[in-house]
Amino acid sequence: MQIRGTLMLLGASFFWGTTFVAQLTGMEGIGPFTYAAARYFLGFLFLLALLIYTGKTRLNDRRAGKYIHGFGVGLICGIFLFIASSMQQVSMLYTTAGKAAFITCLYIMFVPLGASFLGKKILPENWAGAVLAIVGLYLLAINEEFSVNRGDVILFFSAFFWTAHILIVDKFANKVDVMELSTAQIFLTMILSAVVMLIFENPTLDAVKSAAFPIFYGGVMSSGVAFTLQLYGQKYVSPATAAILMSFESIFGALSGWLILGEVMTGREIFGCILMLAGIIVTQWRVIRG
Repeated sequence: MQIRGTLMLLGASFFWGTTFVAQLTGMEGIGPFTYAAARYFLGFLFLLALLIYTGKTRLNDRRAGKYIHGFGVGLICGIFLFIASSMQQVSMLYTTAGKAAFITCLYIMFVPLGASFLGKKILPENWAGAVLAIVGLYLLAINEEFSVNRGDVILFFSAFFWTAHILIVDKFANKVDVMELSTAQIFLTMILSAVVMLIFENPTLDAVKSAAFPIFYGGVMSSGVAFTLQLYGQKYVSPATAAILMSFESIFGALSGWLILGEVMTGREIFGCILMLAGIIVTQWRVIRG
C-alpha cells in the first residue's frame, strides 16, 4: 500500500510541477482569477464524473457501515486551497515557473512545524532543514541589491496555506469519503475564484478560448487528477513522507520551465535551489533512511 501511495504522490507532484508552465502561459490574455475559475470548473466536471462513477462503491460502504461523507471536510479544505492557489496564481504575474515551484515547496519545512502544534515532536533535522531552506530562499528570491520580487513574497506566504491544507487532508483523508472531499474542495475553489473574477476582472470568451490548452491541463490534470492522487496517496503514507514526495513538484516545475519556456536561472539562484533541495532532504532524512 505504501508503494501505491508513493506512486500516487509522485504522479501528483509531476502534474503540479508541469502545471506551473500552464499557469504562466494561460495568463497571457486573461487574469489570474479568470484562469483559476476556468481551470477549477474543468477540474470540478472531471471530479463530478468520477464521483458518479464511484457511486456504487460508496453505496456498498454505506450499507457496510463504513461510509462517512467528505463534503464538509472538503469545504474546509477548499477554503485553504482557494487562498493558497490564488496567492500562487497571482504571484506568477511577477515571477518565473521555476522559482514559483521551489518557493511553493517551502511547505516541506512547515509541515513538521505545523504538526508540532498538533502534539508531534520537532526533530533536530527539521530545524537544520529549515535553516538550509531559508538561506536557499534568500539566494533564490533576493538579488544582490537586497530587493525582493513581490511574487516571491506572495509565494512565501502561500506556503503556510499549503501546509494547512496538507495537515487537514492528513487528518481526515483516511476517515471520510475521498472522492466527496476532493469534489467539494474543487467546487468551493471554483466558486470563490469566479466571484473574485467577476469583481476584479473582465473576461471575454475569446480570451478564454485562446488559453484553452493551459486551462485544460491545469483543470483536468492538476485540479482533477493530481489533487485526487494526493488525497488517495495520503491515505497510505505519513504526512512527512507525503510532503517530501509532493515537493518533487519543485524539480518538475524548474525542469518544465527550462525545457518549455526557456527559463534560465543565475548561478546564485541555482545555488539557492540546491540549498532548498538540501533542506528538503535533511528535514526528511529519517524517512529517506528508513
